[in-house]
Amino acid sequence: MGFVTENPGVLTTIQDEGRYGYEQFGMSPAGPMDLRAFRTANILVGNPSGESALEATVLGPSLRFGRDNVIALTGADMGPTLNGQPCPMYQAVAVRTGDLLKLGAAKTGCRAYIAFAGGLDVPQVMGSRATALQNKVGGWQGRKLAKGDQIGFRAPNPGLALPRTAPVPAPAGREATIRVILGPQDDAFTEEGVNTFLNQPYTVSKDFDRMGCRLEGPVIRHKTDGNIISDGMVTGAIQVPTSGQPIIMLAERQTVGGYTKIATVISADLPLVGQRKTGDVIRFQVVTVEEAHRLWREENRELEELKARLDRPQPAGTTYRVTVNGRTYQVQVVKHS
Repeated sequence: MGFVTENPGVLTTIQDEGRYGYEQFGMSPAGPMDLRAFRTANILVGNPSGESALEATVLGPSLRFGRDNVIALTGADMGPTLNGQPCPMYQAVAVRTGDLLKLGAAKTGCRAYIAFAGGLDVPQVMGSRATALQNKVGGWQGRKLAKGDQIGFRAPNPGLALPRTAPVPAPAGREATIRVILGPQDDAFTEEGVNTFLNQPYTVSKDFDRMGCRLEGPVIRHKTDGNIISDGMVTGAIQVPTSGQPIIMLAERQTVGGYTKIATVISADLPLVGQRKTGDVIRFQVVTVEEAHRLWREENRELEELKARLDRPQPAGTTYRVTVNGRTYQVQVVKHS
C-alpha cells in the first residue's frame, strides 16, 4: 500500500496526461488542468512526465504513507505540511512509512499536483489511468478519492538521489491575460462582438469545473444566434451560446458541441485557465498560430532541460532531513576525494 486517504479534500483525482483516441465514442480525454505543473511534479520524482499523479482542487487531501518513497508538490500553494512541518513545493521530498502529508486551502491558484516516484498502482482503462469523472472511468473506480481509499505505488523509488528542485513560478494573481487563436466560427459574430470579446474583462463564475469554465461579462453579439450544427470540440475551445457569455471548454469537455466557438485558448496558456478561481478576471489576446506553436515548443524545451539537468548523474552522497526554525530541508552530504 502506498498511501491511505485520511481526508480526500474537495476534489482529488488521479490523472495522467489523458486518454486519447476514443473521442469518436464520446469519451473525454480528461488529464490534468495544469499540464505544466503536472509534468514538472513527475519530472521532479524521476518519472516520465505523463505518469499518474494526484490533482487536488481548492482544498487538498491528507495522505498517510504506507511505505517509503519520494514525492513532489507543484501548482497551487495549499500550505502543505509533512508531519506538521512545512513541506517545500517544487522540490522532491523523501517520505517514510507512517508520515502524514496534509494540504489545506489554496492560497494561490486552484489546483495542486502530487507526484510519487514510480507512479500509482491503478489499472489502465483505454490506455490511460486518468480519471474521467463525467464518464466514470479511470483513476480509482472512476471517481474522486474518498476517505479510506488505499492507493499503491507501482514502482516506488525511495533511494532517488536528492536534492531535485525546479524553479517556483511566480503566482499569477487574480487577473490573467489568456492568449487565443480566433475561430473556427468567429465569422458568426458581429465586429462589435469580436471587439467586446478581445477588449473587455470577464469574470470566472461559480460554474467552473473540470469540464469547463463559464465566464460572466459584457455580452458578445452574434450576427444571428449562437447555435450551429454540432461539430468537434477541442480543449480550450471558447463556446459562446446565444446568451453571449463565453464558456472555455477544459480537460473533461464534451467531444462535440452545438454552440459557436469564437476562439481557442493556446496550449501554453491552458494552465493559466486551470489555476483560475471563482471571481478571478480573464482578458483575451489574439496571437497567430505560429506564435502559439513557438510558445508550445518553448514550454516543452524548458521541461526537457529541467529533466536533463535533474537526471544528470550526481556524486554519491548521503541525504538527511534537517529541520531549522520549523522548516524541513533535504540535505545531501557528498564526499569528494
